[in-house]
Amino acid sequence: MLQPLVKAAALLAFLSCSALAQSSAAPTGDVILTVSNTPAGEVPLDLALLEEMGSETIETSTIWTEGVQSFEGVPLHVLVERLGIDGEALKATAINDYAVDIPAEDAVAGGPIIAYRLNGELMSVRDKGPLWLVYPYDKAPEFQTEVIYARSIWQLDRLEVAE
Repeated sequence: MLQPLVKAAALLAFLSCSALAQSSAAPTGDVILTVSNTPAGEVPLDLALLEEMGSETIETSTIWTEGVQSFEGVPLHVLVERLGIDGEALKATAINDYAVDIPAEDAVAGGPIIAYRLNGELMSVRDKGPLWLVYPYDKAPEFQTEVIYARSIWQLDRLEVAE
């Protein structure tokens, strides 16, 4: 009895990923993030599609800002799950071509978010936007290292799945 339920759940998860990949193939707004080398190929995402994935808020200080800030965005692990990504790492690239590898093990609950709002406002390119990979720096010492700071890429516009 349990085996048919497991198969049905697996099928539903696959269809959800496929539906997202298909719907994100034609975003209605400006594309702010392109994810390549996914099971569905290249997936362009606008703000509305990112918001549809659900959001999380991280309240934290950073080494780049004054005081505690409120960042809102899609958790990295949710994006990875929704797009069916199964790679060793994500190559994150900014508008200015700065690039950094984000290991798959960073894409966990309680980890980083792809922030699109800072203190309730959408972020402009001038203010490190439109997207900024933000870790919960104040949550634990392991989020306060040079390695994590280097992964905290702002003006993020591309993710490429590395295998």
